[in-house]
Amino acid sequence: MEGTKKDNGSAAKKIPGVANPVAENPVDIASNITYHAHYTPHFSAFKFEPEQAYYAAAHSVRDRLVQQWNETYLHYHKVDPKQTYYLSMEFLQGRALTNAIGNLDIQDAYADALNELGHQLEQIVEQEKDAALGNGGLGRLASCFLDSMATLSLPAWGYGLRYRYGLFKQRITKAGQEETAEDWLEKFSPWEVVRHDVVFPVRFFGHVEVQPDGSRKWAGGEVLQALAYDVPIPGYKTKNTNSLRLWEAKAISEDFNLFQFNDGQYEAAAQLHSRAQQICDVLYPGDATENGKLLRLKQQYFLCSASLQDIIFRFKERKDGSSRPWSEFPSKVAVQLNDTHPTLAIPELMRILMDDEGLGWDEAWDVMTKTIAYTNHTVLPEALEKWSQAVMSKLLPRHMEIIEEIDKRFVAMIQSKHPELESKISGMRILDHNPKKPVVRMANLCVVSAHTVNGVAQLHSDILKNELFADYVSVWPTKFQNKTNGITPRRWLRFCSPELSQLITKWLKTDQWVTNLDLLTDLRKFADNADLHAEWESAKMANKQRLARYVLRVTGVSINPNSLFDIQVKRIHEYKRQLLNILGVVYRYKKLKEMSPEERKSTTPRTIMIGGKAFATYTNAKRIVKLVDDVGAVVNSDTEVNTYLKVVFVPNYNVSVAEMLIPGSELSQHISTAGMEASGTSNMKFALNGCLIIGTLDGANVEIREEVGEDNFFLFGATADEVPRLRQEREDGLFKPDPRFEEAKEFIRSGAFGSYDYNPLLDSLEGNSGYGRGDYFLVGYDFPSYIDAQTKVDEAYKDRKRWTKMSILSTAGSGKFSSDRTIGQYAKEIWNIEECRVP
Repeated sequence: MEGTKKDNGSAAKKIPGVANPVAENPVDIASNITYHAHYTPHFSAFKFEPEQAYYAAAHSVRDRLVQQWNETYLHYHKVDPKQTYYLSMEFLQGRALTNAIGNLDIQDAYADALNELGHQLEQIVEQEKDAALGNGGLGRLASCFLDSMATLSLPAWGYGLRYRYGLFKQRITKAGQEETAEDWLEKFSPWEVVRHDVVFPVRFFGHVEVQPDGSRKWAGGEVLQALAYDVPIPGYKTKNTNSLRLWEAKAISEDFNLFQFNDGQYEAAAQLHSRAQQICDVLYPGDATENGKLLRLKQQYFLCSASLQDIIFRFKERKDGSSRPWSEFPSKVAVQLNDTHPTLAIPELMRILMDDEGLGWDEAWDVMTKTIAYTNHTVLPEALEKWSQAVMSKLLPRHMEIIEEIDKRFVAMIQSKHPELESKISGMRILDHNPKKPVVRMANLCVVSAHTVNGVAQLHSDILKNELFADYVSVWPTKFQNKTNGITPRRWLRFCSPELSQLITKWLKTDQWVTNLDLLTDLRKFADNADLHAEWESAKMANKQRLARYVLRVTGVSINPNSLFDIQVKRIHEYKRQLLNILGVVYRYKKLKEMSPEERKSTTPRTIMIGGKAFATYTNAKRIVKLVDDVGAVVNSDTEVNTYLKVVFVPNYNVSVAEMLIPGSELSQHISTAGMEASGTSNMKFALNGCLIIGTLDGANVEIREEVGEDNFFLFGATADEVPRLRQEREDGLFKPDPRFEEAKEFIRSGAFGSYDYNPLLDSLEGNSGYGRGDYFLVGYDFPSYIDAQTKVDEAYKDRKRWTKMSILSTAGSGKFSSDRTIGQYAKEIWNIEECRVP
């Protein structure tokens, strides 16, 4: 059996282990993989099972990346271009192996090499755990942006935190969602390189000392160390390989109290080490307690302080050793804040410039405001961060002074230059001095301090300018921009749907669309071509079958690939309205039950999949997860209807799960209350993969509908400008519910889906006002038009020719939604950086 798949050890032995870091052909690559299995060992000798093969293959790919990394940084150092630093609390990277070999264009060579070693690439890829560094669209957007920055050869870095346990791993049990810690670092990640020489001190607490010359210095408190871990970000078919730098918090050995330890006080002896570890333990730790709030603020400051110290170190590290004037800083450095989490970069940069570098206020302000730009991602009041002034003063006393000064100067400026805004000052200023709850408003601090503020879809940016930040627009009319989000076509089509992407390349007679997505419009001229239709359906079917196998494996539910695959996957949140979806499912189930067997045969069979994580302390979101699972349990075991309807909750939604679900989807639900989803990016991923959307006029749905054509989008629901009036009418008791809506709710209350008490969840849809009541997200109002739109979906799906044409036109209209386009616009219109291609 030597050399066959059953005897992986001997297959590896047959190929000599020779270091060949930049190997191109399968034999040399196999030899380099074997070399790593022997000489970069992490496991007992003589084992070469899929897990060992994965780590050895990853190290082999990393060799190539390290080579390109070094060339990239040498080149940036030589050319000394302006660089962008992208600060984000989340990066949702997904698996690195497929992405790296795909971007390096060595996929086939690695598949062949692993074959030589007795393994299948598909099986080896499955060994990799998703890096648990993010949760939702915010983190995935940041990762798509990194991919585009490298592909466009832009000099840019990502900065984040290295969370050991992520948000959580989701398990679905009889009780609903259960959370356990992510285990992606249980062994180690082969993609990160620890930089022991890149360490910066980060201080918390303490006090402010006034120096003899009147300057101020922050002293005392506790000081932790930020240690850098770098992850390589390769561009697609380019030598440029950028960095995602992740910080880990550490205490030094001097902080370990040996005397206390030997006295038996073990916890006390390692107190600072334990506090350091907490900072990077978990993404978004619960903040219901004072300790939780403090820890979140610590995380945010830790990211900002370490990153800015690093950026400044790099700015000072000139080729010829001479020092640059600080006025040059904004011509070399662009800092982008991804939402309000990294807002503390503003006072931190001011503190470093004034207290450490000796600049006066005006000069420091000029440098800071020309450097920092802010992306807003939400109009939800609870997501616009506000921090208690007391907590801020305690944890960051010097920063609180700086924020107070920014606030004071802003108020003075409005009073002298814009007296017409006098009455608006209390809402515009940074400090809210409400005696009950004095807070620092982070979004206001960003708008006042940044040189540019952008929204992430046209509708969202319009809402920012006309509503949320309207008062600032008259002060700074040119500060506000739109940058409609995008997704990387590499991960979200080229690599996750090989059959469809090969088909597109064949019909367009080029693979240039992978970096120039606008070329997809050329598919329109083949939209009625019978040959393309046949190939398109066959590619979609391959993806549906792959998805059906996956669903069976993870949930035990068997689904029929000939039914309509209808998917909604995203964070579970009331504004995203998974509740509207499941109420529609309940109504559909009830109607099917009422039909005769003959009538059922004329319906469109449908498999509805819902996935996403509910935040651990968000009770109603967790109730929605439980309801979906309970409905699925009843429907899927009902032999009368389960040929026509299946309902599946897909657990532990992450990037790798998305890469399985999205290519296999035919209808996707993006059904948030209009005006509440800033953009959405999964809508773009589904559309790109030839999936049709049922949705409201919200976020990027508006632009997707414009691009793919109104006839290829199933629209329903109130529009953003109608929502305030509808809420008011509801409060005034004028809302009349549709009987179908009442029927669905009553069916749940009847106990049809088990004994769990769903009244607290359904009560959020009842009444006209009051906390947690009054149907704030307009589920009841939109229900009838939602059901009508779903009927249109059923009809359209019966006409295979029409549906396939719509699917092709969906992909053909997705060119605008490439993150390459988005990042090109940021580079030109916000950051003022240029391509710096490695020769």
